[in-house]
Amino acid sequence: MSDLNTRIPTGNDVTQHFSLQPSFSENLFERTLQRENIQAAWKRVRANKGAAGIDGMTIEEFPDWVRSGQWERVTQELRLGIYKPDPVRRVEIEKPDGGIRQLGIPTIKDRVIQQAIAQTLTPIFDPTFSNNSFGFRPNRNGQQAAKQVQSIIKEGRRFAVDVDLSKFFDRVNHDLLMTHLSYKLKDKELLKLIAKYLRAGVLLKREGNKNHFEESREGVPQGGPLSPLLANIMLDPLDKELEKRGHKFARYADDFTILVKSKRAGERILNSISNYLERRLKLIVNSDKSRVVKTLESKFLGFTFRSGRIQIHPKTLHRFKEQVRRLTNRNWGPIYIKRICAINSLKPVSIYEAGLIIFCLYLNSANCYQLCMDLDHWIRRRVRMAYWRQWRKPRTKVRNLMKLGVRVQAAVACGITSKGPWRSSKTPGINQALSNAYLKTEGLYSLRDGWIKLHHSK
Repeated sequence: MSDLNTRIPTGNDVTQHFSLQPSFSENLFERTLQRENIQAAWKRVRANKGAAGIDGMTIEEFPDWVRSGQWERVTQELRLGIYKPDPVRRVEIEKPDGGIRQLGIPTIKDRVIQQAIAQTLTPIFDPTFSNNSFGFRPNRNGQQAAKQVQSIIKEGRRFAVDVDLSKFFDRVNHDLLMTHLSYKLKDKELLKLIAKYLRAGVLLKREGNKNHFEESREGVPQGGPLSPLLANIMLDPLDKELEKRGHKFARYADDFTILVKSKRAGERILNSISNYLERRLKLIVNSDKSRVVKTLESKFLGFTFRSGRIQIHPKTLHRFKEQVRRLTNRNWGPIYIKRICAINSLKPVSIYEAGLIIFCLYLNSANCYQLCMDLDHWIRRRVRMAYWRQWRKPRTKVRNLMKLGVRVQAAVACGITSKGPWRSSKTPGINQALSNAYLKTEGLYSLRDGWIKLHHSK
């Protein structure tokens, strides 16, 4: 852990590579704590950034903490079997459907350890996972999952069985998960450490800023580097069961859809799979959201499938626009306007938090060039309106327009207009000042350029 300040790639340059293939006879616990593995884990955690845990330590502060000798103490405690993971910090975010998603943010040191464990286990478990599983796996993504669904539909399967698992990450049975782990993982020390992380608990803030510890009796906290792999291990028996029954499907984490030829067959499969999930995997199926529908009415990863094409689901598009409206309303200060333009930024309260980068990835995989054009135009107009609102006073508007190259007469005409911000955002003077090229230099991502790059790059 001495070269913590070495440069590491960011963004799309960071992928999970696992060059070392552990053997079943190897001491996997010691392998997890090897210097090279810990270094790779730290680089991954650093690249992913993220908020501090309950100890308040940030990514930037962690190298100094290591250099002070604290990491050696943690390593010694791990080898002695007396290390106790810190509880995760509870963070609640709103779900698109109106519910609350509970995230658990581990401390930086626990994130590094979890990532190191994940790097050790992935080469063991991932090769045995189903080819129909696409979530949180090396060299697999949601775009591939959507394309697989598209290819299955083209085979003549016009109905989709959409199964919704109620609070999957919060309801994973610990005993059952540890049983699945033990089938391939024989290292008792590593199993004990994983069990400690499952039982680490959650620290909640109550009224009066008093902390309250809540014991973890089930579930894997969303937010930890190890949780995605554990989720796939838990749901791998489901994949194998679906394959054994000859079903055509695609799964991304706990989101999966089964494609069938008739509604009657779909209803039979929905009932059978629901029983399997509840009895064999101890998971709860949300009967209100689980249904059998025509593929053009189904929703998978924000997509729908019409006429053999992958398209953005209307609800996803509506949610995206609402997020843009929220980020460009009058209540956001100038600093946030800069962040709106910096779409590739991963800073807090940024486009990433609003889910817009994810949406862009979805959009770029879909065959919808005209939609990209229309959305680009609408987003740029919203951003121009936001700038116009921030300038407020007429003289400020005139001065800023002139700074951006607008002639005096046109600048004055725009500045004293009685038009509202939305109508003003369409005027020639404002479009000249806040041109497409200018917004691009500010970092505003172009959906059109992304679509062209994806579909027409060599």
